[in-house]
Amino acid sequence: MSHRQHNLHFGARLRADGAVRFRLWAPAAERVALELTGPNAPRHLLDMAAAGDGWFERVTELAGPGSRYQFRIAGPHAEPGLAVPDPASRFQPQGVHGPSEVIDPAAFRWPDDASGSGWRGRPWETAVFYELHLGAFSPEGTFAGAARRLSYLADLGVTAVELMPVAAFPGSRGWGYDGVYPFAPLAAYGRPEDLKALVVNAHALGLMVFLDVVYNHFGPEGNYLHLYAPQFFTERHHTPWGAGINYDGDHSRPVRDFFIQNALFWLDEYQFDGLRLDAVHAIADDSEPHILTELAEAVAAGPGRERLVHLVLENDANAARHLERRPDGSPRWYAAQWNDDLHHAAHVLLTGQTDGYYADYAEFPASSPTFWFARCLAEGFGYQGERSDFRHGEHRGEPSGHLPPTAFVSFLQNHDQVGNRAFGERLSRLTSERALRAATAILLLAPSPPLLFMGQEFAAEQPFLFFCDFGADLAQAVTDGRRREFARFAQFADEAARQAIPDPNDPDTFERSRLDWSALDAPLHHAWLDLHRHLLALRRAEIVPRLAGVDGYAASAQLIRDTGLLVRWTLGDGSLLTLVANLDDTELPAPLPPPESAGETLHLEPGDAGPAIAGGRLPGWTVVWYLDTGTDAATEASHARPQRP
Repeated sequence: MSHRQHNLHFGARLRADGAVRFRLWAPAAERVALELTGPNAPRHLLDMAAAGDGWFERVTELAGPGSRYQFRIAGPHAEPGLAVPDPASRFQPQGVHGPSEVIDPAAFRWPDDASGSGWRGRPWETAVFYELHLGAFSPEGTFAGAARRLSYLADLGVTAVELMPVAAFPGSRGWGYDGVYPFAPLAAYGRPEDLKALVVNAHALGLMVFLDVVYNHFGPEGNYLHLYAPQFFTERHHTPWGAGINYDGDHSRPVRDFFIQNALFWLDEYQFDGLRLDAVHAIADDSEPHILTELAEAVAAGPGRERLVHLVLENDANAARHLERRPDGSPRWYAAQWNDDLHHAAHVLLTGQTDGYYADYAEFPASSPTFWFARCLAEGFGYQGERSDFRHGEHRGEPSGHLPPTAFVSFLQNHDQVGNRAFGERLSRLTSERALRAATAILLLAPSPPLLFMGQEFAAEQPFLFFCDFGADLAQAVTDGRRREFARFAQFADEAARQAIPDPNDPDTFERSRLDWSALDAPLHHAWLDLHRHLLALRRAEIVPRLAGVDGYAASAQLIRDTGLLVRWTLGDGSLLTLVANLDDTELPAPLPPPESAGETLHLEPGDAGPAIAGGRLPGWTVVWYLDTGTDAATEASHARPQRP
């Protein structure tokens, strides 16, 4: 048994002598006092000493694990006697406006595995992601509730659980992207030890655990930094949420350290296997090194030296430079980026919808969205410097063909792409079963790590809606703003139509988004689950063992008329993986690969399309995967393949 503790330069830290050291960066404060409270504990108000460069510090034996505390600020921006939580709080038991709690990280004992070496992570190429929202994933809506369903995910074939943000945000219902205490797990989900127990249980099942973190803004409620540390923000850069985080101006060093420490904290103290950094295109930093570079290098020099740790980006700018590889093929900074372009092209193909940003994938510069989809499969990004009409003609993206396919996480659904729809419909409600099965077969067998959004694997009928739990001052503004966002869509041009959009603050909006696990008893939903299990077993047996060493420029793609495609990848072991697909209802001539390079048929969707293909026809929404491992290897592999359900 062992313990994990990250020694933060911020906040409350237990010392070896039993005292607690409290530190706060408050450069705009004139005086700071530490207020200690807590159940069955007397109140103490202790002056904190100015420690230079805006820091205030106090060491006291009057506090210990479980003590509640706040900082009382005196200064030009603060009301007299204002009490604020610790911005580096490890736990907020009474929410974002209540006192912080002193946590002893060493109190949680981490088990070592039977070999005594402990968990060391999994290689990146084995990743199959499952994104989930803690509140809506299980009936309990807690860390413990999610932990009880981890064996289901392992049986499904998932290898990486990705948690939407858990950092404390206002109220008890929300997506988590408006967090204000980046070090404190949300109390509504459980205590810090409950989250650590979830990670322990996942590792015991061979599952990695990733956490979404938000370093581009703080939420609008519960953030008191502007009252005593306005230097956290800058008007030189702006984001969709207001002033930018000050990563590159005067007094930016403590700000950069705050977020770098946060990344290290989750990886060290909670033993997460990786982080997904939200919307980094909204992080402005004109300094060198860029905050994304410095953060990644700190992770590599810290927890990354002891075990496999993976960093993933969401970046609408398609900046390939963050994904560069070393000469040995390992990521220099970030393992991968979410490939929104692939999702958008697939969505147009599956639904025919071309509103909003989907318009960029409908025609230009080719005659069909199949071009974009094929390009994403073969080269990573769709937009690699082309002009985006949706972005008013701006050039978007950087060339990405030199990167391996493992540098891009592919998905057909995620929290954004489902939840940012007015009514939160899943793809199973927007397209045909045959089309969705074809797209699923491509997603789960292509070399790029795939991501499933919770419930996708059994075609859950519940929507995933946008929900939140703001106080009265913000609640109505958020509801009105949400409905205004859709006014530019023809479907919601009428005010009455917009009023039908669910109120994000209504508790029922959240309840409607909970997964219904009893649906697995229904034959239709179980059939979807069987398909996903089969494809992921096939991926594990045939694709994953061949991904190590896969290089850039590994693929080529060609279109078959307007709706078909043929993509070929050279995998890390020299095998040739070939995809032939018809992404439309209309039948196409079947372009059979030359016999010398076709290899064995790995998967056919639908399973009864064989005779048509043999006759030179490719029916609508048909997908064929071939794998050429060499004659002897292919024959041997075909006998060991998982059998189709």
